[in-house]
Amino acid sequence: MEALLQDFTPETALPWQVITVRLLFAILFGGILGFERELAERPAGLRTHMLVCLASATFAIVAVEIVSMAIFQDDQVRADPVRLVEAITSGVAFLAAGFIIFKRGQVRGLTTGAGMWLAAATGLAVGLGLWLVAALSCLLGTIVLAVLRRLEIHFELKEPRHHD
Repeated sequence: MEALLQDFTPETALPWQVITVRLLFAILFGGILGFERELAERPAGLRTHMLVCLASATFAIVAVEIVSMAIFQDDQVRADPVRLVEAITSGVAFLAAGFIIFKRGQVRGLTTGAGMWLAAATGLAVGLGLWLVAALSCLLGTIVLAVLRRLEIHFELKEPRHHD
């Protein structure tokens, strides 16, 4: 019974408090990035961005833990952290592609897809403890999403777009 309990409370490389804070901040940063998409009533809004960011942070934390586990210290086992980035990138790109549609000569959903991709990258940075990278990407992404959207709306009101 004791062995079973130990399996549910393993020793981790990162303290549980650090893991908790990283996952909570992933949710927060994902929420910040998804908030504008929610206001714009896009299909991938607040919750989707939060989940993408949280999932990426979780994958990053799992990768840190895997590299630190004694069972993977054998010379025959090789861990390549770059593969984690590749896996998250391709997985989120696949998910984001589902939001991109071509309708009546217009492409829609690109910004939502790009926002999800940024949420994944931000979550990855949070999960790895790269706080400055995560905070800056969240801040700059929010500026691009919110501020530039207002500029686009402003210029569309002045000059209607002509679609060929």
